[in-house]
Amino acid sequence: MPRFFVNSSDIQGDFITISGDDASHITKSLRMKAGQSVTVCDTRNTDYICTISEIGAGSVFLHIESRERTQSEPHVSVTLYQGYPKGDKLEFITEKAVELGAMEVVPVVTARSVARPDRKSAEKKHERLCRHALEAAKQCGRGIIPKISLPVKFSAIGDLLGRHDLLIFCYEGGGRPLSKVMGGSSASDIGVIIGPEGGFDPSEAETLASLGAVTVSLGSRILRTETAALAALTAVMFARGEM
Repeated sequence: MPRFFVNSSDIQGDFITISGDDASHITKSLRMKAGQSVTVCDTRNTDYICTISEIGAGSVFLHIESRERTQSEPHVSVTLYQGYPKGDKLEFITEKAVELGAMEVVPVVTARSVARPDRKSAEKKHERLCRHALEAAKQCGRGIIPKISLPVKFSAIGDLLGRHDLLIFCYEGGGRPLSKVMGGSSASDIGVIIGPEGGFDPSEAETLASLGAVTVSLGSRILRTETAALAALTAVMFARGEM
């Protein structure tokens, strides 16, 4: 069943109005008609099973048949701190992180990040990443649209990292097996830190350790940054019974 996100202001009693690009997609791409069903999510973990009651000029009007809590959201909150990579890797990582259940993706410009976007290019890319996150959330049935942050410098992430119950630092220099760290943890809010193509500078590794991050290894093989991010998220979700 097609899935769409709306703002709470679009929900009035037993009726929902979809407009803009989503309305155009329903009518022109999907060629849906009155009487057909769609799922609508309010981005707050509630799904609405709806029937199209009317199609107007630029808007689709829905009648709510039932409401239920979204079943796809994980019971653990995971934020991915991704070392800023080259090219279009961040789009790929964002899309897959959303599919795997991440609540937020924070791109981090580190000492060894080759790509160093200026403000204008960072804002433009941020718009694309948010669109990728939205489309991925629709595709995989999320109950929220995960937050995608603008890039932050490594020196500025200290305050962000302090909000998590458990902070996992995936380091190519070695560390405790991730499986053992997760096996002994009941944390409900987890931060996962992944480096860019060149890995982390030793001084950054020291800083993360001083901030309470648990240094972990993803195995004996050196993984590409995009592989490391998805491997770590998968391992965390599996360990917490979300896969």
